[in-house]
Amino acid sequence: MPTATDFKDYYALLGVSKTATPDEIKRAYRKLARKHHPDVNPGNSEAEEKFKAINEANEVLSKPEARQKYDQFGQHWKAAEGVPPRAKNPNTTNSNAEGFDFDQYGGFDDFINDLMGKRGGPSRSARSRSSDDFGGSRAPAPDSEAAIALSFSEAFHGVQKQFQLEDETVNVRIPSGAKSGSRIRIKGKGRPSPFSQQRGDLYLTIELLAHPFFRFLGENLTAEIPIRPDEAVLGIQIQVPTPDGLVMLSVPKGMSSGQSLRLREKGWKSPSGGRTDLIVKLQIVSPQELSQIEQDCYEKIQANSSFNPRSAIKTVTL
Repeated sequence: MPTATDFKDYYALLGVSKTATPDEIKRAYRKLARKHHPDVNPGNSEAEEKFKAINEANEVLSKPEARQKYDQFGQHWKAAEGVPPRAKNPNTTNSNAEGFDFDQYGGFDDFINDLMGKRGGPSRSARSRSSDDFGGSRAPAPDSEAAIALSFSEAFHGVQKQFQLEDETVNVRIPSGAKSGSRIRIKGKGRPSPFSQQRGDLYLTIELLAHPFFRFLGENLTAEIPIRPDEAVLGIQIQVPTPDGLVMLSVPKGMSSGQSLRLREKGWKSPSGGRTDLIVKLQIVSPQELSQIEQDCYEKIQANSSFNPRSAIKTVTL
């Protein structure tokens, strides 16, 4: 049985109040997971323990049923898995699907004592019925949820990961093409049922760490590419980074800052096979320092140009 000293305040671990909404809990968890992830803090055992603790807290508080048990039973919440709430109608009985009557207990402590074989529970006959019913229970074992952070490279290429789940080391193969929000099921690695000890499944939610260059735009990738004013005017062939190397991109003449070009099948890997696209967003960057020749050329262009990019706004009024 857990003691008061074993109890973990999951709300305090995530830095949220007991009235926090699911979105507030999710945001707090993601922020802390990125901060304390072992890949961000290599060799830091304190950060690793903190990462395990906040994963455990999120696993409970992100699931409404588990959170309700945690709020109701405190340090005994894990032992309360599978226990239904007491019936509000005194004329009804509180039974599980196998016909076990929970109303024979005076409270949750009586149920725990009986479950652990201690004194103070129901009568011997009640304990006998309890043992028979729970031993043959067909209630499903409880599943678990956890999050795992990956770099863009790990998610794109696929990776074998090892992490701690309480006292157990779990190995998992992340297939290529995973994205933030992707879920991976690991059979038999969930929490054990307090009755049958059969284990449920573990569901891992993928969180991608930010990349300095690539971003997601729906299913596709996107990236900003800087070009010079003369390259935008005259057009140019440039090299563009993709997840698997540099490729050539033809920039047509007359492009404006913010316009996009598409590199087909150079984006993210699809779990079903194939590739999405890479959307290249052009950003015209003016030079901060000019040589004398450049200065003369730009002045000559300015003096002789008939193009007025502001002609369409001359008639704008309130």
